Amino acid sequence: MPLPLAQVQELRDRLSDRFRPWSRSAQFWVRAVDIYGSYKVCQLRTGFVKDEEEREAMWEQQHEIGAQKMYSLCSELGGLFLKAAQILGKPDLAPTAWVKRLVTLCDKAPSTPIEVVRDVVEKQFCKNFDEIFDFFEVEPVGSASIAQVHRARLKSSKTDVAVKVQHPGAEQLMMVDIRNMQAFALFLQKYDINFDLFSATKEMEKQICYEFDFVREARAMERIREFLRVSNKKSPVVVPRVIPGMISREVLVMEFIQGTPIMNLSSEMSKRGIDPAGKLAAMAKQKILTDLTLAYGQMILKDGFFHADPHPGNILICNNTEVALLDYGQVKEMPEDLRLAYANLVIAMADDDLLRTKESLRVKRSVVPPFCK
Repeated sequence: MPLPLAQVQELRDRLSDRFRPWSRSAQFWVRAVDIYGSYKVCQLRTGFVKDEEEREAMWEQQHEIGAQKMYSLCSELGGLFLKAAQILGKPDLAPTAWVKRLVTLCDKAPSTPIEVVRDVVEKQFCKNFDEIFDFFEVEPVGSASIAQVHRARLKSSKTDVAVKVQHPGAEQLMMVDIRNMQAFALFLQKYDINFDLFSATKEMEKQICYEFDFVREARAMERIREFLRVSNKKSPVVVPRVIPGMISREVLVMEFIQGTPIMNLSSEMSKRGIDPAGKLAAMAKQKILTDLTLAYGQMILKDGFFHADPHPGNILICNNTEVALLDYGQVKEMPEDLRLAYANLVIAMADDDLLRTKESLRVKRSVVPPFCK
């Protein structure tokens, strides 16, 4: 007698869940080896070319190819690889071609269906979904590797809120991804590069585990918000306010911030008839940079507790030049001796004092205290 359709579907889902990590690992290794191999081939080919300009052109072409392959890996596998794209999409860490491609992956993760979102919210808050919200937008305003954010309004409120909901199963998949990345890092360290990549992936693993605890994130957000408030007549950046009583490990409700992602700032200026390369735009950009610098300077050097994930997707521009800093899943705490050494390092570098710079780098690091035990 054939199994009922519901049981067949359940069996398929269970088998899919069981084999998904293996399939994901296989996809990663095939793509990673392809990218690595193409660079090794280019390295071999350029070794036979004497003309420097020709070699540079060959490398530029390889970077374009590598960037496209890396973009495909990160966008199609998602999860931790979107995090990796955010890290690599910085000019000081990757070739220009990679930066241009990977920076576009902010908030590009596949979204969780609304039915699943409702289920997560109801389980976390032990209430019927319709008892909590007056309205809840079906389409998320953004979806990243760990969670997605919906605009909504609570029954007891007249203002909109942002509801951050974890993707079910994301934590388990990320642990699979991090193990693969660590194995690849060990391979690169052994055969190709003289850099401790493995320690970097271990630090990433620790931070990712923190990011799945929204209660911890809420405490971090409130701590930074309060610190910047009391340290200034007006906080240099907007930090969303957490909604009391609407916090759980997998769902976080906070003030909704309306703004333009910083990477879209130039196009938004153009829409408003402002020349992105003009004087007015330059003044606005200078104010934005000043506010961000002040906020981070105070967080790092004064309090020692700071937002540690300032990629473009986490920075909004509101009310023309006001800066909002989002997503406090990654925070760091810096002990006083390290803060002092860092301050001395910055001053020494500004003064072009090589001796003091070296002395600042030799400071004995104390143990960074764990956050929120």
